[in-house]
Amino acid sequence: MKIHRRIGALRKMKCFPCQFSNTVKSTQFNTSALMSVFEQADIISTVEFNHSGELLATGDKGGRVVIFQQEQESVGRSRPDENLLKGKRRRRLEKGTLPSVLNKTQSHSRGEYNVYSTFQSHEPEFDYLKSLEIEEKINKIRWLPQKNAAQFLLSTNDKTIKLWKISERDKRPEGYNLKEEDGRYRDPTTVTTLRVPVFRPMDLMVEASPRRIFANAHTYHINSISINSDYETYLSADDLRINLWHLEITDRSFNIVDIKPANMEELTEVITAAEFHPNSCNTFVYSSSKGTIRLCDMRASALCDRHSKLFEEPEDPSNRSFFSEIISSISDVKFSHSGRYMMTRDYLSVKIWDLNMENRPVETYQVHEYLRSKLCSLYENDCIFDKFECCWNGSDSIVMTGSYNNFFRMFDRNTKRDITLEASRENNKPRTVLKPRKVCASGKRKKDEISVDSLDFNKKILHTAWHPKENIIAVATTNNLYIFQDKMN
Repeated sequence: MKIHRRIGALRKMKCFPCQFSNTVKSTQFNTSALMSVFEQADIISTVEFNHSGELLATGDKGGRVVIFQQEQESVGRSRPDENLLKGKRRRRLEKGTLPSVLNKTQSHSRGEYNVYSTFQSHEPEFDYLKSLEIEEKINKIRWLPQKNAAQFLLSTNDKTIKLWKISERDKRPEGYNLKEEDGRYRDPTTVTTLRVPVFRPMDLMVEASPRRIFANAHTYHINSISINSDYETYLSADDLRINLWHLEITDRSFNIVDIKPANMEELTEVITAAEFHPNSCNTFVYSSSKGTIRLCDMRASALCDRHSKLFEEPEDPSNRSFFSEIISSISDVKFSHSGRYMMTRDYLSVKIWDLNMENRPVETYQVHEYLRSKLCSLYENDCIFDKFECCWNGSDSIVMTGSYNNFFRMFDRNTKRDITLEASRENNKPRTVLKPRKVCASGKRKKDEISVDSLDFNKKILHTAWHPKENIIAVATTNNLYIFQDKMN
């Protein structure tokens, strides 16, 4: 019973393959819509800013990718929103303001985010050999650095990774000699004069086209993708293996980590997350359901079955319980932008590790320690298996992660201050300043505090992202995307 539930599911796969069923919905997004009812396909499953922060991509359980663009102060051309949103279902985008309690990096005027493009990235599939349905849900999105006018991103579901090109077109050619304007071809004998084709302005059109499809390399569900700092390769990780891909080669990959035992009954841990180092192209880390993080160097061997460093904190005997192994499972790992530190998120806390010190984290932040007394009920309703993500701000001075009741937490590493904020419909007016929230774990509840027994565990923030250059954050709650920025004077 103490073994992680995911391990048990993997052991059963050879006899009882997991089955998934999901109705595909044609879902689109409207920044002004109010919805009280949503479909499972509308639930946001990943959020990611690009390297400049101008674009923000979200993926959902329906296999769709929606990209928002930060509007500039001077806009010289029309947006494609009307064509994108016409006659479709809608998702809400909320905007608000962060309280000025954390250190600011920039405070100049910024444009709002509006829908830029939306497309269907993955469709539901069926594996006939294993009698297994493959969900269309988008597990991860990763942007590639921009090298030309187009943008590129990787998106993945449980089995297949796709490379998408996002490009703009605001001119169209006119004046063909052998073709009419409606596309019909002319009789060459009727052409008496030659014309030089010209480009004419047109309404901006944003096109998303798949350039590469990386498939058939993972037996188990993909949980992570990470682009290398050489920008030519990337890794993909599932429960038991990590593969290395080249962005130009789709028919083969190299297995660099394999923890699958010869006998699946001996399986004791699974891979939960993996990421490349932001500066060193030969280094990557992966975390496990046992709460350990392994740093590997690809220069040591082709198969990184022996780690270079093992990061693990000894368990406090006083906190040992039936649920210790479950809550110690790491759900996310992120390198700092500088590459000196890495951050891990387990069920109750966020930990900051120095890559030069393996025996314990240099910083530990309790996210919702008041839930320790509620672990039994959280186990009964499966919330204890929720996978919370975490993120750094652009200067690595603040970390952010989500919690229940639509709360999200920020921790300032310099001042050691922390704050709890709420993303809710009560704060859906633009420029509304968020008020700090407090949870009363026991004793007499003060004014403006919320009792731990009143928390709604169906409302949770699993996915968060921070603008790489500014104090702008994005948090996802079910089918709602909230974007906040620091308070401007």
